[in-house]
Amino acid sequence: MTTTPLAVEATGLVKTFGSNRAVDGVDLRVEAGTVYGVLGPNGAGKTTTISMLATLLRPDGGEARVFGHDVRREPQTVRSLIGVTGQYASVDETLSATENLVIFARLLGLSRGDAKRKARELLERFGLTEAVSRPLKAFSGGMRRRLDLAASLIAQPPLIFLDEPTTGLDPRTRAQMWDTIRELVATGSTVVLTTQYLDEADQLADRIAVIDHGRVVAEGTADDLKSSVGTASLQLRLADTDPVALSTAASLVARVLGTPAVVSPEGARLTAPMTAPDRVTDLLVSFRDAGVSLAEMSVQKPTLDEVFLHITGEAEAADASAAADLEGSLA
Repeated sequence: MTTTPLAVEATGLVKTFGSNRAVDGVDLRVEAGTVYGVLGPNGAGKTTTISMLATLLRPDGGEARVFGHDVRREPQTVRSLIGVTGQYASVDETLSATENLVIFARLLGLSRGDAKRKARELLERFGLTEAVSRPLKAFSGGMRRRLDLAASLIAQPPLIFLDEPTTGLDPRTRAQMWDTIRELVATGSTVVLTTQYLDEADQLADRIAVIDHGRVVAEGTADDLKSSVGTASLQLRLADTDPVALSTAASLVARVLGTPAVVSPEGARLTAPMTAPDRVTDLLVSFRDAGVSLAEMSVQKPTLDEVFLHITGEAEAADASAAADLEGSLA
């Protein structure tokens, strides 16, 4: 039996700044050839975690390896295997897009001719060919983000850290970035993506870690995390807005599904937890027999927004409870 190699393996990572424990024992396992999403509110420890994995910060505790190489003992080897795109473009605003990319390529050891060829290729790939000679100070935010990502891909490393790469981008540019990320994985790279856009993680990530207060508070696939919040819900809209029909439908839902429905008279809508999916057919038959007509029916899974609010809310409640216990013990 073969196992998928790990691009990142972190155990008990800790980073403190004075009295602030920014990262408090983070564990991560990222399989090669996947997109791994890291979610969390502002100040949760996402960027600090990525900075330690990328050798930009030295961990105060725990261990981390990139393709088996220790980030503390083998930082140069790790750096040869990664690319990093931060929250702010690491480019020179006084230079053109071409000049920036050529400088990056030369620093990575490419010859002058190869550097120019690589710059042209990346500018075309990221839709920046019309702005090759324009100074970066005239670039829009989306163009800067694309150029910064292009710079990190000059050597297309096996592992790419993208720290909130689409922050502030318009929907069209975000979609282009999503396509680029998918292409990176399809051509052999692994991507670790931090984001505050839950739909972005839902669309791109094979697995997701939710970090809050410096700790991983949940981890799994998007479906795993959604299931942890609760079951899907059955959404029903009646063709008849008569209150009697709505009351009849609600009674049938309670009797057949064994759970009460949330009734919204406006629009003649009912919502009920899908605790017994096999009984939905029985419910439809009972509606037909009772003369209740449906205009619309759908099944709605919990969203990652609900997951995020639920999980981070639980973490905050646990921290508040712990603080109250400590205060009580000191009183």
